[in-house]
Amino acid sequence: MSDGAVLHVRGRVLVGPEDVRDELWVVDGLVTFSRPTAVGLGAGAEPGSGSGSASGSRDVRTVEGWVLPGLVDAHCHVGLDAHGAVDAATSEKQAITDRDTGTLLIRDAGSAADTRWIDEREDLPRIIRAGRHIARTRRYIRNYAHEIEPGDLAAYVRAEARRGDGWVKLVGDWIDREHGDLTACWPGDALAEAIAAAHEEGARVTAHCFAAESLPDLLAAGIDCVEHATGLTEELIPVFAERGVAIVPTLVNIATFPQLAAGGEAKFPAWAAHMRRLHERRYDTVGAAHDAGIPIYVGTDAGGSLAHGLVAEEVAELVKAGLDPAEALSAASWGARAWLGRPGLEEGAPADFVVYAEDPRADVRVLADPRLVVLRGRPVA
Repeated sequence: MSDGAVLHVRGRVLVGPEDVRDELWVVDGLVTFSRPTAVGLGAGAEPGSGSGSASGSRDVRTVEGWVLPGLVDAHCHVGLDAHGAVDAATSEKQAITDRDTGTLLIRDAGSAADTRWIDEREDLPRIIRAGRHIARTRRYIRNYAHEIEPGDLAAYVRAEARRGDGWVKLVGDWIDREHGDLTACWPGDALAEAIAAAHEEGARVTAHCFAAESLPDLLAAGIDCVEHATGLTEELIPVFAERGVAIVPTLVNIATFPQLAAGGEAKFPAWAAHMRRLHERRYDTVGAAHDAGIPIYVGTDAGGSLAHGLVAEEVAELVKAGLDPAEALSAASWGARAWLGRPGLEEGAPADFVVYAEDPRADVRVLADPRLVVLRGRPVA
């Protein structure tokens, strides 16, 4: 689309779960629901068709389909692979893969790489960073985190809050090699001081947690979100719901637990059995959280051992867990954007959206096949 051209999208524009419009326009990179002056109607209905007509009017490209706000991956690691930070070329490929599958907003839930340069690229997704993971010494993946002891936790949290984009990421539990199973990484007093420090800096705190044991202290300390949350119990779920603590289940990652368990069973049999139990009840856990009213958002955990571009698969997993299609879509679009403080399809908002050939509310598998991806008002995929 050339500079100054107008994009006209007609069909069904899903502004919200119950707010459906017949068309939208993109003018100078922004969304409007009013037909702009000095444009001719596009002649075609497929990507790339349509043109201006009257002399002096702006060129128009018209597409048809079902439109969603740009999808959100709320747990993604641009700049990481299984061994730690990657170079800029690899980070770029990761971001493009996410973009081309419709993910236009990423909460980067921990990265050892400096990806600020991506903010200068108009063709790459927008990223909300949580800084670098903060973990207990020798209690996380090598080369990923600041590995520290509890007395330093508050200082590191405050520093990452100032470097991030409103989020800090803790590692709440991990395998304790002496214990042979998952155990909590931080004492309650250290968590309380650290999370208070983050909140003083205007940042929210999330934590990687597989097991149940780390959750009570995190709740007591005022945690804002929990990643994975496979350890939720009947006793803890009402507390999460009452306090509005969100979860990002990353079910496409939890699907790898049996493989992880098999790899570590010889050395850590208790941990392997624990991981299998968490995996077996994963859908029941998320379903119970949903039924209790806990906010749930889509995240894939891409960038470690998982590939990028898995948002459509994660949405389908949430449907398996008991969310209806509109709720699962909201967890990756309308609701997720509101939670992260970013606009959706609003008058005057940046034009970040995805066009599909069919209604994703009828079948969320449609998300895997976008017809057109528009970022900052420009078709990019």
